Amino acid sequence: MKKISIESFKALFEKKGYYFEDSNRIQLIGIRSQETQANSFDDSFYLIYPDEDNHRKVEAFPITTDPGKYWLENPINAKGTAILVPNQYKNTYTIGLHGGKYKALVQQQPVKVWRDNTKDTVLDSFGEIYEGFFGINIHRSNAKSESFQVDKWSAGCQVFKKVKDFNFLMETCEKSNQKEFTYTLLEERDFEEIPKESIALDKQNKDETQIKSSTPRLFGFLKMFFNFWK
Repeated sequence: MKKISIESFKALFEKKGYYFEDSNRIQLIGIRSQETQANSFDDSFYLIYPDEDNHRKVEAFPITTDPGKYWLENPINAKGTAILVPNQYKNTYTIGLHGGKYKALVQQQPVKVWRDNTKDTVLDSFGEIYEGFFGINIHRSNAKSESFQVDKWSAGCQVFKKVKDFNFLMETCEKSNQKEFTYTLLEERDFEEIPKESIALDKQNKDETQIKSSTPRLFGFLKMFFNFWK
C-alpha cells in the first residue's frame, strides 16, 4: 500500500480548504481508487494518531469506500444505492453500535451521497447529490479474519477488509477519549494536485530523519574502533 506522509496530507488539505486536526487528535482519511468496477477492497484508509510520546504516526489499511456487488444490484433505497461523496465530514462520526451488534464508528451528522440505480457493478459516482442520515458507518467485514470481495458487506459504508486492522482503529479511537471524529474522503487523483515543493519537503524530512538515526550508530562504531587500537 502506498505510503503517504503527513506533510503530503497537510498540503492537500490546505489546497482543498480542509481542516487538519491538531497533533493530539485522531485524523481519519479515506482514499478512493480510480477503479470504477465494484466489489473489491481496493481503497485505502489512513489513520493519523498520536503515540504515547505524542508523536504523530500514520497507519494505512485496505478498505472499500464503495458499496458491494449485491447492494448495487439490489438497492435498499428506491433511488439507488448510496456512494459517499468525497468531502470532509467534520465531527460526523462517533463510537456506537453498527447494526446494533458491535462497536464501530457510526454516522451522527449528515453526509452527502450519490445514488447508483443502474443495478450493475459499475460505480456511478456522479449525478444528483443527497444529504442526510443514511447510516454510512465505518465498520469491518469478516469478524474472524478478512474478506476478499465486498458483496453484502457494504451498502455504502466504509468497510475494512481485515478485522485486525479494524480492531486497531477502534482500540486507538477508544484510547483517545475523543467523542467525535472527522472523516475526510479523498480520491486517488487528488494527489496529482500536491505542490512539488511539498513532495520535496517530504523527501528532505525523510533524508534528515535517516541522517539523524544513522549518526549515533556511526559515532558508536568509531568509538569502538579507536578503543580497539588503544
